[in-house]
Amino acid sequence: MAAHRVEVVCHRGANAVAPENTWAAARQCVEWGADYIEVDVRTSRDGVFYVLHDAAVDRTTNGTGRLRDLTSDEIDRLDAGAWFHPRFSGERIPRLEPFLERVRGKAKVFFDVKDADLSQLLTLVHTVGLENDCFFWFANNADARAFRSLAPHLPLKINVSTMEGVRAAKADFDAAIIETGLDRLTPELVGACQERDIRVMVLQSNNDPDAFRRILEWQVDMVNLNHADTFLAVQRAQADALTGLPFAPDKCVFCYVPVRVQIQATPESRGAARPAQNGNSPDCAGSEPDHR
Repeated sequence: MAAHRVEVVCHRGANAVAPENTWAAARQCVEWGADYIEVDVRTSRDGVFYVLHDAAVDRTTNGTGRLRDLTSDEIDRLDAGAWFHPRFSGERIPRLEPFLERVRGKAKVFFDVKDADLSQLLTLVHTVGLENDCFFWFANNADARAFRSLAPHLPLKINVSTMEGVRAAKADFDAAIIETGLDRLTPELVGACQERDIRVMVLQSNNDPDAFRRILEWQVDMVNLNHADTFLAVQRAQADALTGLPFAPDKCVFCYVPVRVQIQATPESRGAARPAQNGNSPDCAGSEPDHR
């Protein structure tokens, strides 16, 4: 019996172990095997898209002021890592375009659009080739409607907490995904989403293995997390219990080339899936040539 697999969304990247919304945080998500990386999109004074949650740079950099009021030259000089830990000194606020180019093919993207020209952002998404590997959210319903008008083919997420919210998400926004809390899940709400071909994503901010097990029991489609590593460990343990096989990565964490998997029967198990060369692709030297 195969275990139901919930797709993992990393909220602001691996923000518990690396500075949020940086390439270091994104790289860790990829190495964990997460499905999506959430990015908050903002715009500089001279029209460059950046990945930053807050309107101001004060909390997560050594600078001050609103990102909207700073030029790209000023933003590019800011340190976005030292506040988290000295070993991340020198991390920058990522420009969105090169960030997307680096993550393409390694993880999909959840765009939380804070401050961006929609037409320009959609053009960038198509130029980079992520239109089939992303979804969008807007805190403002007017922005969500504008997005739906411009991009009827791209997935949109709507936050809901009630059955009426599910109905409105589909009728008003043609939502592909709804996000809700674990305590808001009911058989009726999940059933209403399934009837409307809406995927269910649970927001679980705390590092709570018991909550993660409950999410897996609900067999929802996606989960939005600050602690993706713990959730993935719980999910893999559940899969191991059902299959009798320990989890083995199917891609090298450095070069993302598929790994050869060898099955070896032992007296202690029904066959252990073991990747060649310590989890790396046979063609990979085990180094990290392009991730810094």
